[in-house]
Amino acid sequence: MYGIGSDSMSHVVVIGAGASGMMAAIKLKRQNQTVTLIEKNNKLGKKILATGNGRCNYTNLNAMPKHYNRPDFVSEVFSQFGVKETVMFFESLGIVPKVEDEGKTYPMSEQASSITEVLSHEIERLGVKVLLETSVLGIQKKGRYELSLSTGSKITCDQVVISTGGKAMPKSGSDGFGYLLAKALGHTVTDVFPALVKLELKSPHLKQIDGVKVKGEVSLIHNNHVLQTEVGDILFTKYGISGPTILQLSRKANQLLLEHQAIFLKVTLLMELDESKVMSRFFHLQDKTIADALVGLIHKKLIHPLLEESGIKNHKALVKSVDPKTLGKLTRLMFDWRFMATGFKGFDEAQVTAGGVSLLEINPKTLESKIQKGLYFTGEVLDVDGLCGGYNLQWAWSSGYVAACHAGEHK
Repeated sequence: MYGIGSDSMSHVVVIGAGASGMMAAIKLKRQNQTVTLIEKNNKLGKKILATGNGRCNYTNLNAMPKHYNRPDFVSEVFSQFGVKETVMFFESLGIVPKVEDEGKTYPMSEQASSITEVLSHEIERLGVKVLLETSVLGIQKKGRYELSLSTGSKITCDQVVISTGGKAMPKSGSDGFGYLLAKALGHTVTDVFPALVKLELKSPHLKQIDGVKVKGEVSLIHNNHVLQTEVGDILFTKYGISGPTILQLSRKANQLLLEHQAIFLKVTLLMELDESKVMSRFFHLQDKTIADALVGLIHKKLIHPLLEESGIKNHKALVKSVDPKTLGKLTRLMFDWRFMATGFKGFDEAQVTAGGVSLLEINPKTLESKIQKGLYFTGEVLDVDGLCGGYNLQWAWSSGYVAACHAGEHK
């Protein structure tokens, strides 16, 4: 199926056959370069298969530099190959885009395997040499680059593209080894930590509300300032909180937690009512118990925790017996329930890695190292991460393409 070589001479070696690596290999080969693609797994694009719950949210039509942690750097790359070019690229391979809410784009087949298959077929059609189940143990610059492989052989080349990914989802093969390669070649790697990941909370109510899913609003609060607000699904768990809203907040939250800062999440449970309407509801349900008065308004599992949080110990007390100040506190909680964030889940549950190879050492127009000529970095191994919803895969496609464009210019 794929050409397997040992001591062959290769003009460009791409390390890592994830999203950005596969894109880079295809673009390089289309530029008539000799390309060797090295992958430690037994198949190409393993991590892609897990994206979008197996449907592969391969881009987002709304993706812009502002959606990433390093917008100026990303802008230089997107100006050369952005969302429009990505959609056209995949359409040329047979992928029909299916656009859903907020610009999330999937293959019409709704199968992540469609993406890996069309990329794999193109790699095979072009005749890219692929070394599967092969790891790069080290790289040395001796005029040309010399790579030591786990097979015991060595391979030399003029350019190297490091597309090894970060540390998120280690089961897919992302073990952070690319950072070690970068350091060995003189590069700085910033602190890395999980992003787009579930958060842990401090609350006595977590066991009671485990599994409750609501559509609401969540704000990240630090020093009484709202840093970020997201609207959408919120999922309470026995350890804390999850859902798309939380994933979007987690990047900023985790960075502050690593700095030992105190942060809180403000949860709004009721999006379509205001406090006056809730208070009016209590007025009309005077003869019901306070617990029964909340039935039909909020999820049943939330009722007792909210009553306890507001200081109402007797859940069978009639509404008319609860003083107005306490009713006001209960009502306020439904619009502003505060939780202290204490931590976050690890890389095995994270969708992306924050941090990576320092961008100060990378040319933003070419993605070539400023330290080593002919060395390029793509995708998640760089200190670039974006929002949840196709943004990080878009960065992978764009960076892989752009790095290959410029690596392919060298003769």
